[in-house]
Parts: sequence; C-alpha cells; structure tokens
Amino acid sequence: MSQCMRSGCPINLTLEQLGDRWSLIVIRDLMFGNRRSYGELLAQSEEGIASNILSDRLKRLVNAGLLSRAPDPAHKQKGIYSLTEPAIQLLPLLAHMGAWGRRHTQPSRELSVRAELLEAGGPALWEAFMEELRHLHLGAPRPARSVFRELQKAYRDALA
Repeated sequence: MSQCMRSGCPINLTLEQLGDRWSLIVIRDLMFGNRRSYGELLAQSEEGIASNILSDRLKRLVNAGLLSRAPDPAHKQKGIYSLTEPAIQLLPLLAHMGAWGRRHTQPSRELSVRAELLEAGGPALWEAFMEELRHLHLGAPRPARSVFRELQKAYRDALA
C-alpha cells in the first residue's frame, strides 16, 4: 500500500478521526467533568495538557464533527464546547477503555471509580448516561435519572 493511501479499516479510520490521546482526553473531560470552556479544560486537566495542544485539539474535534462550539453569552470572544451525537456515542468505547485500564494498569482509586461504575452498570447504564449527555449537550429532554450526578458523587466520595 502506498504512503498516500489510507487504510479503510474501521479501527484505523476511528483512530484517524480521533487523532491522538489528547483528543480522547478532551472528550473525556467534556463527558465526565462537564468542562465546557477552554479555560475549564485547561485549568482542570489532570494530565496537564499544554495550552497550544488543547487549542489545536479543540479545533480538530470541531472540524471532525465531534464537538460543536457556540459563543459564550457571558463573553463574546470565548466559546462553549458541546459533544455532538458521534462523540456521545464514544461512551461505550471509553467505558471499555476504563475497564481495561482498571484490570491491566495501576490507576488511582479516585480516578477509576467512575470506570468501575460504568463497567458494573454495563450497556443499560451507558444508554442512560448517553441520554443525559444528549440533554446536557444537545438540548434533548432531561431524563429522570442523572447518571452524571451518580458518577460525580462516587468520585467525590472516593476523594474523601
């Protein structure tokens, strides 16, 4: 295969769409931390993402259709980022990655508690969380159950 041709493998195409590890970290932070602005994403990054990398990844993810950006009504030059439906549908992938990481690495207790809950809850919990993400990011009706709140409580409890 020549260098200019790209593989049609769906795993390869997914990896090309997501870019690199920082892209998934940004999506994770919007999904699980509801960090919606550049400032929140930068200041609250557990991994310490550099400002230029964050700026680049946000632009890439918007261009790829995984995030949308709307003007911040409180500050005209700032934006509010939202997950799009294709990004919300990455939740099962992130749940599987978290479960794999819990089994095969040595994660911290507080940062693995959400992965543990997602693994235990399985597809039914993932679907409930995706419904809530659609509410938070796409304006869909608010579901009765708040998985986001449950995950945040478990994280806070693990910190205590």
